[in-house]
Amino acid sequence: MIFSDKTVIVTGASEGVGAATARLFADAGANLMLVARGKKKLEAIAEELRDKTRVEIFAMDVADPEACVNVFKKADFEFGQIDILVNNAGFHARGNVDTVSADDLSRMIDVNLRAPIMLTRVALPYLREAGGGAIINVGSLAGRTPVPGSATYAASKAGLRAFTYSIAEEAAKYKIKFAIVSPGPIDTGFIMSDLDNVSDLTMSQPISTAEDVAQAILDLCGNNQREQALPAISGVLTTLSYLFPRLGRKMRPLLERKGKRTKAKLKAEAKKK
Repeated sequence: MIFSDKTVIVTGASEGVGAATARLFADAGANLMLVARGKKKLEAIAEELRDKTRVEIFAMDVADPEACVNVFKKADFEFGQIDILVNNAGFHARGNVDTVSADDLSRMIDVNLRAPIMLTRVALPYLREAGGGAIINVGSLAGRTPVPGSATYAASKAGLRAFTYSIAEEAAKYKIKFAIVSPGPIDTGFIMSDLDNVSDLTMSQPISTAEDVAQAILDLCGNNQREQALPAISGVLTTLSYLFPRLGRKMRPLLERKGKRTKAKLKAEAKKK
């Protein structure tokens, strides 16, 4: 897909994967509507990118249905059309279900699943009017296989994955690409700032960069893939563990030991800095 003069809405755009995605779309010449809760961080990334392209910001909570409507109204007013939605905003309160507050359990579902569904619902008429486009959801390997200590997060991402596949069939008659990128651990504050609480199983997988995930998002806008797991080998592993749960349980102790070693190494490196 050629992104020049296309309009892209990116949620969770103030840092991490969202900011990396915004940078790549800016390099490709797309107009940007950047969305996040923190206005100050949004202003910083917008200022960085305005030499390359047109950028607007919209500070909002993606769990607010009214705001979901208003951000599209603003993007349409500013740019004249909307072509791509990237549902990247996410929330993870780590821990077993009985140790996580009810509010945090609800917010994981609201931000990771309900918000992308609502934003997609609002986006569809705009993308149809534009003659097509793409909606790319940022999932997780946790949505492809059981992850103890992240049950609700995994459920939200599994739901997002199911929604992506289902809406693609439901809206097949429109020229809109629906896809999901499902990364494992990413070298951003989303994981690295909370390393003690990240499961050893999660850290057993190779670590992607925010730029790796951003590139996958751009690629999915134009290729024929419905999903891209990152890294690819982890996608194979999660598929095997899902299809053969007994095998997954047998492999888990080995993977958890590997993840524990990775976390220890990362902590030691952090202390040296």
